[in-house]
Amino acid sequence: MSLLDMLADAVGPRNVLRDANDIAPYAVDWRGAYRGQPLAVARPGSTAEVAEVVRRCGAMGLSIVPAGGRTGLAGGAVPAANGPPAVVLSLERLNRIRNVDARDFSLVAEAGCVVQTVQAAAAEAGRLFPIQWGAQGTAQIGGMLSTNAGGIRTLRWGNARELVLGLEVVLPDGRVLDDLRRVRKDNSGYAMRHLFIGGEGTLGVITAAALRMVPALKRVESAFVAVPSPDAALSLFSRVMGSGAELIGFELCARFCMEMAAKHGVGLRMPLPLEAPWYVMVEIAAAHESVPLREMLEDALGAAIESGEAVDAVIAESEAQRAMIWKIREDYPDCSRRDSPSVGTDTSVPVSAVPDFVNTAERELKARWPEGRMAAIGHAGDGNIHLSLHAPADWPGDRAAWVERAGEMEPLVNAIAVSLGGSFSAEHGIGQSKRHAMATHKDPIALELMRTLKAALDPVGRMNPGKVLP
Repeated sequence: MSLLDMLADAVGPRNVLRDANDIAPYAVDWRGAYRGQPLAVARPGSTAEVAEVVRRCGAMGLSIVPAGGRTGLAGGAVPAANGPPAVVLSLERLNRIRNVDARDFSLVAEAGCVVQTVQAAAAEAGRLFPIQWGAQGTAQIGGMLSTNAGGIRTLRWGNARELVLGLEVVLPDGRVLDDLRRVRKDNSGYAMRHLFIGGEGTLGVITAAALRMVPALKRVESAFVAVPSPDAALSLFSRVMGSGAELIGFELCARFCMEMAAKHGVGLRMPLPLEAPWYVMVEIAAAHESVPLREMLEDALGAAIESGEAVDAVIAESEAQRAMIWKIREDYPDCSRRDSPSVGTDTSVPVSAVPDFVNTAERELKARWPEGRMAAIGHAGDGNIHLSLHAPADWPGDRAAWVERAGEMEPLVNAIAVSLGGSFSAEHGIGQSKRHAMATHKDPIALELMRTLKAALDPVGRMNPGKVLP
């Protein structure tokens, strides 16, 4: 029996993609930076079918590349270009909400559920699934967990890892680990779920997750604030944190980033004239309608302006204005791609080190690439700042030419972040793009332990080869 026949027997002929046009979307990452041709794409519709695909691929000596919504930025969900023959295992048909328990503040969702669908299920139950980022309308739960995704609310509720109570995982040999318990306290040995969260499919395939919900937000206030520097932004952060309000979003944006959003965004309106060098997006919330959020935010921003931490501020007067502030942030990545070729990073530092990080990076980048334009935007409230270096407006070449010119920008910024006690990978994962950084910056003992785990669970190296480990 051929490979395609074996897969068709496991998941049905309609769920094995073999035509080149059908396979094409699974052979390239979202940015177009990584390409790898799979032999086929299997789309199982149940955990049992996932396990059968894994077993049959193993019997034929084929590698498996798990794929979700394919919105990742590190090339983790496409086969490596020079890797072994592989089948892409798409989880898109595992898209059921198995259980919602409002009293328990939990739900169980399959890996192919779109994040926004899970958010809607929580809202229907009067609860909130709090993770949020721009790709939530396409990204899937399995990919979110496999990369331990973050977003704009990490400062309050943490990365994806913090919202997981239990997992169901198909192991490399086809066995199913059922660890979907929804208990908050379980000290019965190793927390197995944490092996697979952030593992990017190299240790197994996440097929379902028990997720934590939180109380729904009854009041929310957002503001767009002009600040003179990252240091002033950090002082504003401390002020809002001490205001008595629940701070759930604090984004730092360089003016250049806002200019790109204003230029390329569809229907975006800037809340303030772009005259300051830096801007902050602030969001506070409460689970009870009686909390005087507006007054808290007005007091904090008024004091910030008096002290020089801010130079101007606008508080959203309607839900439409509030949504516009965050649409600017969510649409920025697409606007950035439309503007000019760039080289980007995904770094984090301790929150108190954000000003030093940004200032040091700006100084070093200007010295090495004076023609480049630095963009800085990110989750200042948790220390995750995305720096990128854009080609000059009159750059004559394409992205490949700019990468050749400024490709050393990423290692330089990574080194600065690590020197300040930070990380070279904050929320996008390792995939293919950061394996070199793993070799350079990851603690050797940590790498040794990771390789030991990989060898124990996947001794043949069949699961998502060419990803994560250098």
